[in-house]
Amino acid sequence: MDRVAVRGLRARGHHGVFPAERELGQEFVVDVDMAVDTRPAAAGDELARTVHYGVVAEQVVAVVEGEPVDLIETLAQRIADQCLSHDAVREVEVVVHKPQAPITVPFDDVTITIKRSRHDAEQ
Repeated sequence: MDRVAVRGLRARGHHGVFPAERELGQEFVVDVDMAVDTRPAAAGDELARTVHYGVVAEQVVAVVEGEPVDLIETLAQRIADQCLSHDAVREVEVVVHKPQAPITVPFDDVTITIKRSRHDAEQ
């Protein structure tokens, strides 16, 4: 399976368990790596036979900017579900970065990484 990836998508969201996170919001960074069979698209040079990464990028940002959730695990699942709604996407790996997480010690980043497949979505 081939891979189509979009990395470093940035959006402001209001996700988290603390009131300040919900009220003030913070930047989230998302990477998506989608398993797609690109042979049909390449054979006919047809965008309709692959996944339109520009559309996926806009949808991912809309999820991050959308309804707040407590956990980045939930946010990652919503993003995975959105990616899998595209017929060409067979599997997706989603990494959600929360670089401004409310942690009291110095750190670089907090991430959740999930991998979901069309098979998972059908269960």
